[in-house]
Amino acid sequence: MDHILLVLLIIFFLLITAMMSSAESAFFSLKPVEKDELKKDDSKSGAIARKLLESPKQLLATLLITNNFSNVAIVIITNLLLDSVIKMKDDTLKMILDVFVITFILLLLGEVIPKIYATKNALKTVKFLAFPLSILNNTPPISWLKSGLVSGSQFIYRYSKRKGVKISSDELEQAIALTKEDSTSEEEHKILEGIVKFGNTDVKQIMRQRLNVSAIEFSLNFKEVYSKILEFGYSRIPVFNETLDNIEGILFIKDLLQHLNEGEDFKWQQLIRKPFFIPENKKIDDLLKEFQLKKVHMAIVVDEYGGSSGIVTLEDVLEEIVGDITDEFDEEEIEFKKIDAETFVFEARTALIDFYKIIEIDGKEFENGKGESDSLGGFIIENAGRILKNKEYIVFDEIKFIVESSDKRKIKTVKVILPKKD
Repeated sequence: MDHILLVLLIIFFLLITAMMSSAESAFFSLKPVEKDELKKDDSKSGAIARKLLESPKQLLATLLITNNFSNVAIVIITNLLLDSVIKMKDDTLKMILDVFVITFILLLLGEVIPKIYATKNALKTVKFLAFPLSILNNTPPISWLKSGLVSGSQFIYRYSKRKGVKISSDELEQAIALTKEDSTSEEEHKILEGIVKFGNTDVKQIMRQRLNVSAIEFSLNFKEVYSKILEFGYSRIPVFNETLDNIEGILFIKDLLQHLNEGEDFKWQQLIRKPFFIPENKKIDDLLKEFQLKKVHMAIVVDEYGGSSGIVTLEDVLEEIVGDITDEFDEEEIEFKKIDAETFVFEARTALIDFYKIIEIDGKEFENGKGESDSLGGFIIENAGRILKNKEYIVFDEIKFIVESSDKRKIKTVKVILPKKD
């Protein structure tokens, strides 16, 4: 009789464990469609289920507490049953039998089967278990323990949130590389990498160099300005006085639209907007915040002496995350030519950060090895100590840089030969 009672108790607590396990899977795996269906359900069980889902932390605490009490009860009762049925003198063998029998019963009947069923029939399970869970949720001592568990977990959460977790960008890059799956497209993966590197990138690395800036001289008449606008094709153009080191402001082309019929002597200079100056070493994540705060799209980059180094736009910043942004008015500039898998020809003015992307390297060795240069030609001159002549070369990080074209003032084109992949 005692044995039958113990078996019945084990079955009862197994049912409790199975119910808690299936409820945990069902309530926290509802799909958006199923949640919408539950919202439209007018039944009493549907209303109770919705109320339980409004406090997910308390629901989870109830499930965990009840499940653990039930598991402990099963362990104790099963142990008593085995002791009374099987008389063993070997304590080690008895302990192994207890562990394996109890573990097998709990895993198979109390966890695996209920969770598989609940996952496939989430909405049905939620409605079925809503009423008993509501009773458990408000029945002492579970309701008391539930409140203590939730309060304790909130205290730990606040403390851990305040303390924070420091993770380096290198660790994040490694995590992204490890979690790359076949289902993730190359574009998505590049965006993730761009986000990780975003805060470590200086404005100097992405700006348009001074030599490549299209700007308008302050003293030009309106007819000449109009011609320059058509030639450049940009919506915002810097305006300088005598040299690019003296930027007077930014001319917005939209400000000129209502003055297109004005004569040559029209004072277009009065439409110039105040320029936004930033240092070369400003991080682009900080720049993005300032662009948003000041509601501007272009900044003038200045060096340590106050001279203009170049310009940077909102588009340049966003391209560091999402890649190149082009529209129907953009002209594709061919800055490199791929000859084969290991050989490229680059224009020497190509920014180093663009060079890294094209040959698919992280560029850390180059960033450590470079000085003030941010272009491929400047990097070669820095490392060689002079302007190399045609066919001369340097080797850096196993990559060979051969000068294809140069003059006395600068390097024009460079052939890049990568090491062969194994």
